[in-house]
Amino acid sequence: MNPRDLIHSLDEKACLALLSDWVKHKSYSETEGEKALVHHVVGQLKEIGLQAEAQAFDEGRRANAIGRWKGTGGGKSLLFNGHLDTNPATEGWTVDPWGGVVDEEFIYGIGVSNMKAGDAAYYCAVKTLIDAGVKLKGDVILTFVVGELQGGVGTVAAIRNGIRADYFVNSEPTDLQAVTMHACAFSFVIELTGNTRHLSKREQAVDAIMAACDLIPRLNDMTFSGAPSPEHESINRVHVGVVHGALGKELHEWRAPQVADYCKLKGSGRYAPGQTQEGALADMQRELAALEQRFPGLKTLIRIEKKEGHQSMPAFEVAKDARIVRSINAAYEAVRGEKQPTGAIKPPGFFGTDAGHLYAEAGMEGIVCGPGGRYNTMPDERVEIRDFVDMVRIYMLTILDICELA
Repeated sequence: MNPRDLIHSLDEKACLALLSDWVKHKSYSETEGEKALVHHVVGQLKEIGLQAEAQAFDEGRRANAIGRWKGTGGGKSLLFNGHLDTNPATEGWTVDPWGGVVDEEFIYGIGVSNMKAGDAAYYCAVKTLIDAGVKLKGDVILTFVVGELQGGVGTVAAIRNGIRADYFVNSEPTDLQAVTMHACAFSFVIELTGNTRHLSKREQAVDAIMAACDLIPRLNDMTFSGAPSPEHESINRVHVGVVHGALGKELHEWRAPQVADYCKLKGSGRYAPGQTQEGALADMQRELAALEQRFPGLKTLIRIEKKEGHQSMPAFEVAKDARIVRSINAAYEAVRGEKQPTGAIKPPGFFGTDAGHLYAEAGMEGIVCGPGGRYNTMPDERVEIRDFVDMVRIYMLTILDICELA
């Protein structure tokens, strides 16, 4: 049999059973459940004949599952990357978030879209090829990391432990689209300080809440200067997600008749490769200076917020004619019979992913392409079965193309 014909005889039920098994593990980020799933996956990697280990980091408190399918030599290596830790389940679910429920159209579960379906897709791609007796020239490295939800600390640890390949595929949920660029994310805090008066004399006050109401839509409409192209600028975004306004920095709420003299905003910004955090911050500071002109007497302050134990997630970019992009484009067309959407596609272009670390720190050429996305991070999170199994097929063809038959 031509190995490429294996995509037509894929054991879809076995692939879904594997994914359902992983969904049943409650692998909330930074919990014992996360660690349990890592060791479970390591065992499954060993079962199919891969060199595998739980690679510890954070002084042994956390670990990544790493597997290597050794080639015979002389071929290019390919690394797959995805995270096993998940967000918590919210209210509003109508199915068991950890039931691994499958119906005729979907597989459900917390983290199935973000991003156990992507993880399972590349595991199943490798298992299918191994079970068929395929031998490759190049190595395939499977990384099932944790800590992506803390900015990618797991992938950074793997890189610093020497994990490298010629090319990579990050399987974050993109609805099977080929994302060649995504933004860098940063968090900010803005403080607005006005001047209070009783409501009877509010004309004499500097109202911090009114200033915030003026500022927020302007921030949310912002793009940053210095974008190398309109496509780069298209993934610029600012969003204010938290607003607190009242009297003083202690935010006293019991004197509603007084004009609020203090307001704190928290939000996040996104800028593209070729732009910088310093440039984005300078653009925002100019917006604050204009606000001070519109509200005489107002004082403004902006600062970048960094969380302890979190990693900054860099921007990512790859040329649309790069080897890995052409490979996954061809695989998609072979499976789906149509051209693959490719570029700085939104909404994934606004995401932060571990591809940023593989690109910026490891200097690797890669692509972001995975199943799931449209039903991501919501009650009854789910992935279309067709997308999941087609992703397995696309990954199989990509492996065969990049790593070559021995």
